[in-house]
Formats: sequence, C-alpha cells, structure tokens
Amino acid sequence: MSLDPFLFAPVHIQFHIIAAIMSVAIGPIALYRKRRDRVHKIVGYTWVVAMVSVAVSAFFIHTFALIGPFSPIHGLAVVTLWSLWAGVKHARAGRITAHRRTFRSLYWFGLMIAGLANFLPGRMANEALFGGNDDLGWIVIGVGAAALIAIARAGRSTARQKLAALRG
Repeated sequence: MSLDPFLFAPVHIQFHIIAAIMSVAIGPIALYRKRRDRVHKIVGYTWVVAMVSVAVSAFFIHTFALIGPFSPIHGLAVVTLWSLWAGVKHARAGRITAHRRTFRSLYWFGLMIAGLANFLPGRMANEALFGGNDDLGWIVIGVGAAALIAIARAGRSTARQKLAALRG
C-alpha cells in the first residue's frame, strides 16, 4: 500500500478524494442518527456540501473517459446534484420520508457505487491500496456489489412490511 498515487495526484483529484472520504465518513451520522436535532442539521448540511464538492469536482476528472472527456461516472454526478437538490427540497417542504429515502439512496447507491468503481483496474484507489493488483480490486467490487444488493433487498422487505401493516 502506498499513498503516493493520491499525494502526487493533481489538486482537483486530491480535492475530489478528500470530499468523497468526508462524505463517506459523515454520511451515516446525518442519515442514521436517531435524534433530528441541531447536530443532524449541521452534519447534514456539511454532508450536502461535501457531496456537491464530490459531484462538481468529478467534472474535472477525465482519466476514465469513454465518451469524449466523459464517462458514466459523470452521469452519476449529474444525478447526484439533482438528488441533493431534491433531498433538501423535500426536507424544507416537510416531506421527511422522501427526504430520508432520497439521501439514503444517494449515499448507498450513488456514493458507494462510484466508490466501488475506483477499484477497477488502472484506477488510483486500486493502485494505492493494492499496488495495482487487479484481482484484489475485483474482489472489493464483488463484495461491495453483494453488500449493496443485500441492502437493497432489506430495504424492499422493510417497505413491504410497512405497507402490509398499513393495509392491516
């Protein structure tokens, strides 16, 4: 393991990495904290700013370009910006369930999918953490994808249980 790929990366990539790590680290505090108090609001807005930083800075990274200077990750950045706007709008309108669903989905299926993509062969995270060992990167992607599928299935089961309880 060597942090050299990160330390010697261009400034916009370092900024992107720091914002992404911050988003991953503080996301659960805002998203799963039981009390919806001042701490939730401060951490939540900090998370939104970090996520905006991740999404906007992604447009300056073209190392994984497939369509001109862009890749599917850039499409995810657009969806992220829209989801952040929608999530804040839901909260301000008092639609807390929609707010919660939007931000939790963004965390798990936006941030984590983009994070897993960093372990593809030739990517900086793969190089830094595994010395470019592509097999280890694919293992991380496989385990991460399995975890995301399990989370999605658990969410559907919970939603079905709630609907069944409402129908009575």
